[in-house]
Amino acid sequence: MGGGPAIELTGLTKRHGPVMGVDGLSLTVRPGEVFGFLGPNGAGKTTTLRCLTGLLRPSEGRVRVLGLDPIADHRRVATQLGYLPGELRLYPELSGAETLDLLSALQGAPVPRRGELCDRLGLTPAILTRLVGGYSRGMKQKLGLVQAMQRDPQLVVLDEPTEGLDPLVQETFFELLGEAAAAGRIVLLFSHILPEVQRTCGRVAIIRDGRLVTVQSVAGLREARVRRIRLSLADGQGTRSLGDAQRWAPRWKGDRVELLVPPSEVVGALRTLLGLPVSDVQRRRVDRQLPRAAGRSGPLRWCSRRWP
Repeated sequence: MGGGPAIELTGLTKRHGPVMGVDGLSLTVRPGEVFGFLGPNGAGKTTTLRCLTGLLRPSEGRVRVLGLDPIADHRRVATQLGYLPGELRLYPELSGAETLDLLSALQGAPVPRRGELCDRLGLTPAILTRLVGGYSRGMKQKLGLVQAMQRDPQLVVLDEPTEGLDPLVQETFFELLGEAAAAGRIVLLFSHILPEVQRTCGRVAIIRDGRLVTVQSVAGLREARVRRIRLSLADGQGTRSLGDAQRWAPRWKGDRVELLVPPSEVVGALRTLLGLPVSDVQRRRVDRQLPRAAGRSGPLRWCSRRWP
């Protein structure tokens, strides 16, 4: 890898037929960094993750992971990668121990941390002898965390890792991430939960409708959280070009549009919107978590101004 970025995305674009999964995503992640990808479900986080891990081939753009192409150099990348998918599927007819054995054999690498991780996450020998088909969601998630980290990989990619975990186990998980960062490992955390990302990450990329909205330090995110601006157009024309405001990932519903704007650009955004036939504007600050899906809002603070 040398002295270059640990992760480098340049114009990453992925189309699923007529659907745009990721649109021109460019960013870098430094060695030894815990980096968060934050956005609502359907924003493009999982598509980005699958391109990073070599499970999807980009339609356009360039991806480099640890200095390697995750498609052309997939075997070399895989030996340095630990991956927890967002929708973890395991063989129900295998025991927990057999599952870990199978996955480590497929990865072809020793597992120096398996015993420690099982102990810390509460996967006792008795639990590991049981069939995975009888596991609770939380137990399956713990097994997924162990398989992702048991080889002590250079890069750990985690998609919604705390789903199904009780609060005490979540605390252990946060400790593990802190230790990984201290050991110089690279961690990519994909989540829709803002406090989770704030607690664990140094920097955060916010993704909306497949586009990169902003990359900020967590300290900067705490000081000035991203704003959502909703507006209605007086001419009732529905979807239309917003000029310079197109870069803030507009999402249309009839004659209403919502923009996700970094705090430093809010004034510029409002000035840009003044040139449009706007009848109503609403602005809100993301406080805790982003919507899990379009049309569902988390706890947010609103302020509104109606224009004549």
